[in-house]
Amino acid sequence: MCYRTFCEKAMALAGDQSHPEVSVHNHSLKEYMDCIERGDWDGVADLMVSSARKLAATGADFAVCPDNTVHRVFNRVAKESPVPLLSIIDVVSDECKKRGYRKVGVLGTKYTMQGSMYRDALAKRGIAMAVPDAKDQDKVNSVIFRELVPEGATKSSVKVLIDVVGRLKDAGCEAVVLGCTELPLVLNVGNSPLPVVDSTRLLALKALEYALK
Repeated sequence: MCYRTFCEKAMALAGDQSHPEVSVHNHSLKEYMDCIERGDWDGVADLMVSSARKLAATGADFAVCPDNTVHRVFNRVAKESPVPLLSIIDVVSDECKKRGYRKVGVLGTKYTMQGSMYRDALAKRGIAMAVPDAKDQDKVNSVIFRELVPEGATKSSVKVLIDVVGRLKDAGCEAVVLGCTELPLVLNVGNSPLPVVDSTRLLALKALEYALK
């Protein structure tokens, strides 16, 4: 979705089939998950740096990572990457500030919801962050890894996500950050009880803006 959005928006601006050159590299998700599940975040960083180096070798001028969870190690990766990296966390947090939100909910994997990267970035911009309770976090994490990643969520699971957003609304949130890049496949302005902040498409638009500059 991130790649498609990047190309579609570029072609719409150009008025033809033009878009900046794009290269993609991704290690196996299993390699990432093996590291994440044993708490080996240095291993996650090593994988990301490896990808950045391979992309730099193709001639890439900069890189983005359309995955929220691994941004736990973004600062280390950014220091070791041979090309500049754009942070999805900063892009989303800047958008929340631009919209004037004072409190937002964040949905994502349990590693994202329990991590500090969004909380810290939002706090720097004067925005409070809320996450679902432990039970709802388990539900969201399960839908992501058992359904969205391999194939897509069922109608009942989409309702679970919508209900979780509803509880974030009841907790005083003004919007919900879709802090997992698969979530926009099933949550959107049409079915969410709260305005959505779509990390996937926002990163694509920032990447396009950066490329065109």
